[in-house]
Amino acid sequence: MGIKENTINILRELEHNAAGIDNAQAAQFIRHIKKANHIFLQGAGRSGIAIRGFANRLLHLGFAVSMVGEISAPHTRPGDLVIIGSGSGETTSLKSLAEKAVASGVDVALVTMKADSTIGRLAKSVLVLPGTVKDENAREDGAFSQPMGSAFEQLCFITYDAIVLELMAQLGETSESMFIRHADLE
Repeated sequence: MGIKENTINILRELEHNAAGIDNAQAAQFIRHIKKANHIFLQGAGRSGIAIRGFANRLLHLGFAVSMVGEISAPHTRPGDLVIIGSGSGETTSLKSLAEKAVASGVDVALVTMKADSTIGRLAKSVLVLPGTVKDENAREDGAFSQPMGSAFEQLCFITYDAIVLELMAQLGETSESMFIRHADLE
């Protein structure tokens, strides 16, 4: 098998998983974003890379956003939202973050494959992306499956962009209006 065939198999897997996304969950997730005073985002590993891209686009949409742990991140307040990306919903550092947010009166939203996880039970909004977590490497139906949670991380990136497109439609934003908020010191 070559690179082209691997790429096609990856895209088929992502299409298969994306077909299981629940639009009602996504709509609730978007409602939490729209009503938040400030949005804090965090993920670990490759999920963290994907959520950083999402933070960037939320900023371009005009939301007040910060990555958790950045020196410029402000103090949280009730009415803020912490968005966590965690395939398992059990990443130790992210569980601690969710617990601290809830204790501070801050809502948590989770993008995950496991709604009934520790973080999922703490979250006000859970968006489930179907797939296999990093220690589950074979789909039950025997179909192609990427190793170590790669499909989740890829589907996160694509789903975050799909959420941005929906927010653009709801907020009347365009690429041109968003570009005004794009960094000019790079």
